[in-house]
Amino acid sequence: MSNLIIKGGNRLRGEVRVQGAKNSALPILAACVASGGINVIDNCPQLTDVSATLKILTYLGCKVSRDKNTITVDASCVNRYDIPRELMHEMRSSIVFLGPLLSRTGRAELYTPGGCEIGLRPVDLHISAMQQMGSDIAEEFGRIVCGSEGRLHSANISLSFPSVGTTENIIIAASTAEGTTVINNAAREPEISDLADFLNKCGADIRGAGESTVVINGVKKLHGTYHKIIPDRIVAATYMIGAAITGGNITLRETTPAHLTAVSDIFEKSGCRIRTEGDSINISAPKILKTAGTIRTMPYPGFPTDMQAPVSVMAAVSRGTTFIIESIFENRFKHIGELNRMGANIKVDGRMAVVEGVEKLCGTKVFSHDLRGGTAMVLAGLAAYGETLVAETEYIDRGCQDIEGDLRTLGADIHRENI
Repeated sequence: MSNLIIKGGNRLRGEVRVQGAKNSALPILAACVASGGINVIDNCPQLTDVSATLKILTYLGCKVSRDKNTITVDASCVNRYDIPRELMHEMRSSIVFLGPLLSRTGRAELYTPGGCEIGLRPVDLHISAMQQMGSDIAEEFGRIVCGSEGRLHSANISLSFPSVGTTENIIIAASTAEGTTVINNAAREPEISDLADFLNKCGADIRGAGESTVVINGVKKLHGTYHKIIPDRIVAATYMIGAAITGGNITLRETTPAHLTAVSDIFEKSGCRIRTEGDSINISAPKILKTAGTIRTMPYPGFPTDMQAPVSVMAAVSRGTTFIIESIFENRFKHIGELNRMGANIKVDGRMAVVEGVEKLCGTKVFSHDLRGGTAMVLAGLAAYGETLVAETEYIDRGCQDIEGDLRTLGADIHRENI
């Protein structure tokens, strides 16, 4: 257990490197099971969610080693198809092992996932997709038992919602299924393209990843490869908000500006100046931010739901009224109460938060109820007068690698206190 202690008021300035994307690393590590070979995954962030994934891989029989941000997974010795409840409950995205296990072993026994309580993450889309590909599935009291006779077969799958996790499971499972599988209304996030790039290096034949229609021609067998994880666009945008709310000027290195288009538009509406060059992005903020108007979370390429909590901090200290509409998760406003305790003026009505900008926030003790809400509290501490203590940082550590180190590099007064 630890707390983060922040003394607000410092402008963020300077340069920092952006970590590898958590939302790429987790499905790619899981997909190593389907590859059956030795995979070297580079630029993999050091996160508790990654550690939980490695525990599952080890339980399944993989040989795993790590050297800083490089992970080697030898999946040639996979000898199990079940994942215990306690391992499944350590992270929300653990359901992504369903596709790899069915691809590799033809069977899977696992449980509904755990992790941050930001709303329901139903598995019905995953189950339906695997059933359409020929797997028999039984679900009882949160336990999911799947099996197929021989290889999975192709299917034409139309998703009712562009679910990232379901798209990932289908792509992995279909890579070694018989025939050609088509996903309609697929998720378009950059992390989907990163997963497809990894699998194609392993010998898969995936086309259209990153578009709404993905076509997967099944192959008989995959093999190991080397792959470098893409930069984390959510962490990049979080640090950009830190610069915006402190009147700062920072440059992010080793990022992908094209992945931040929807977020950059919000910064420009607020009066920030955005400049990009190669894999770098610079943001310089005015003394007083303007309201960005209405912000609605949407599937990619829209404004990401993972940025809803951090952007509410920017809205809280902007001049004017901002309307934030959460259209993805139904329980993602838990951080609002904590922000109001710091002096914010935010009212929540269903899935909409109405944010009236205030001149200042005041430091106090706050709690992180989930990963992105926790990072929002850290951001609020940067902009607040006085000292802020952010408790329960285990949620933050699920997705941010050494957030205090990065922010200190940029001039913040922040340190971790182990308790």
